[in-house]
Amino acid sequence: MDDVFEDYFDELESCCLCEWQCSINRLKGEKGVCRLGKPEIASTQLHPAPPQSYTVFFVGCNYKCLGCQNYQIAHFPDQNRASHWFMDPKFVAEDADMMVNSPFGRSIRADRIFFSGGEATCSLPYAEKIVEEAKKIDPKMKVNFDTNGFLTEESLKRVLRFSDSITYDIKAYHDDVHRALTGAPFGPVLRNAEVIGKEAKDKLWEFRVLVIPGLNEGEIKPICDFIACIDPSLPVNFLAFRPNFVLDHHCSASRDLMKKAVKIGKMAGLEYVDWCGSPGIEGLDYVIEKVDVYEREGAKIAGGFAFLAGCKTHPRDCGRCKNNQNCSLKGYQPVRRT
Repeated sequence: MDDVFEDYFDELESCCLCEWQCSINRLKGEKGVCRLGKPEIASTQLHPAPPQSYTVFFVGCNYKCLGCQNYQIAHFPDQNRASHWFMDPKFVAEDADMMVNSPFGRSIRADRIFFSGGEATCSLPYAEKIVEEAKKIDPKMKVNFDTNGFLTEESLKRVLRFSDSITYDIKAYHDDVHRALTGAPFGPVLRNAEVIGKEAKDKLWEFRVLVIPGLNEGEIKPICDFIACIDPSLPVNFLAFRPNFVLDHHCSASRDLMKKAVKIGKMAGLEYVDWCGSPGIEGLDYVIEKVDVYEREGAKIAGGFAFLAGCKTHPRDCGRCKNNQNCSLKGYQPVRRT
């Protein structure tokens, strides 16, 4: 299996797939911010959520999001309960073709391979090989790439070459809020969103914005204004936060807040804006001490959650944190998962 890895993924000898640009040799066991070595899969399954697909969930992520709903996958290997294995790209492609064309696949109208995670960028060469093999079987097989937007410009070009659709998360507009929530700067995300909106509009399935009450409510309007300035016809879907991971004690977004988000989007001029999710889940009792190094109130509260989970470097910057290979936050065990 090592020979297979060497043949497929030699660029991981100096990994610069995302904007952390760690330049470490993942094939030899060196670890960057994502803490991921060789690309591996957590699971594959037919998924009815739009776009209906055969979804490949990769382990690993270059963010450390406080409210991650897939934390067991995203924070591998620190969350060591996730299944993980390497499958030959040809096998994955054959399985995808079989499942998409199965009775259930046809019943849900699945028509593509959907790369997700974690963050699929960390496994980009693996995804490319799977697509290459899938196209040999069925040249018309579609591909969706799900991303947090923290790709290098070159990685984005590669994604645009093989993708038919892109689902793209925007966590925040202001840098302090984005850092507090994810541990990463916001600049590359807005840059890449603008590239997609202007140069690959036809490939955007939707921008997705997770709405977390009290933490990034103030980001809704600037995000909507930003997207509307690119092109008001770009689709936006607001996702209702529900308690997960480090934010396991926090309350979910309310139905009223989600309706407000859509209203803000429409007032900004967005033509296609909606919301989805499960609102109204109550929070648990907790006391958070705000971290005042952040400018905005939501960032201060988010920073407090991160601090409580063991993150002591603020403003958060996982690329420069001396503890990024021994991160207490990545190993956090939530009280509940909703």
